[in-house]
Amino acid sequence: KYDWLYLGERHGSAELPQMKSIDLRHHKLKSGSWISTPLQNALTENFKNGEQSLLYLNRRGYAPLTLCQSCGHRMECPHCSAWLVEHHKWDRLECHHCGFNLRKPEGCPQCEKKNSLIACGPGVERVAEEVATLFPEARLAVMSSDEISSPSVLKEVIESIERHEIDFIIGTQIVTKGYHFPMLTLVGVIDADLGISGADPRAAERTWQQLEQVAGRAGRAERAGRVLFQTYQPDHPVLRALISGDKDLFLEQEATAREAQNLPPYGKLASLIISGPDKNNVIIYCKMLSRSAPHYKDVKILGPVAAPISYLRGNYRYRFLIKANASVNIQNELSQWLAQITMKRGVRIQVDIDPYSFY
Repeated sequence: KYDWLYLGERHGSAELPQMKSIDLRHHKLKSGSWISTPLQNALTENFKNGEQSLLYLNRRGYAPLTLCQSCGHRMECPHCSAWLVEHHKWDRLECHHCGFNLRKPEGCPQCEKKNSLIACGPGVERVAEEVATLFPEARLAVMSSDEISSPSVLKEVIESIERHEIDFIIGTQIVTKGYHFPMLTLVGVIDADLGISGADPRAAERTWQQLEQVAGRAGRAERAGRVLFQTYQPDHPVLRALISGDKDLFLEQEATAREAQNLPPYGKLASLIISGPDKNNVIIYCKMLSRSAPHYKDVKILGPVAAPISYLRGNYRYRFLIKANASVNIQNELSQWLAQITMKRGVRIQVDIDPYSFY
């Protein structure tokens, strides 16, 4: 079904960019700052040379969390088990899962203390704010789905960058999609550790793909490019593979780890999400599924447990994970299992074979 097409070098005469990690354990970030001194120095040099720089952070908005520094209350979505993301541009807090939003309160809704809510962590808006402070005379463009509202807006921004009317680009994964900016010679990754770990067995692979793509924006013409990764884990296999350029070794290590755990593509994986507005009904249905679960040597059923996002758009969510050997017809086994149970009213079941998302 698949052929392997190997691209060992860049198109044309352009060289691959030089890649280096910035160990944030040694280069401490200043309070309220997200750009380390080595990265700031590189940005300054690039700006003086009249070349363009890209700062990459795959996180929309201004800050991913707003909390009260008096009582510790965190601003959370009432419909999802997720924090509200601060958006400075609209002076609002928004849930990126269901779209719920509200104006940022003047005081904490829990303890009612005024001016106690603070933004925690960076989003692209906050990084852009820092760049504007460091380089007040520079021309900036923020590329995220919040700023790029239509194909025509995207076209205008791309053309502005190509005409060298922009000095600094600050963007999410929207900037990794194959754009060619000849004057862009420096890429700085604000948080190379973002997404590198977690419950997703593909976390390392996805992070490597994203960082490899964003690194590819640098030095695509005659001018040499360089990429700087800010990280607390410079020895992580993903970072080592990117910096050394040895992606074959990374893929080999990743494949070995997957095979040892019988994960795709060496085994099969399926996810069942049981959800509904009545938590008790969801739990009852999960227990019924557990009692009727098949017991086969080549099939392992994990759960039910609360899903990573346990409350989404007003629905409680529990998850089963099913691991099976590659020889098992997992769709057939699931169909037989689920057919034994009568669905409870208001309870929904979502089946995902070889799931791409684990939330």
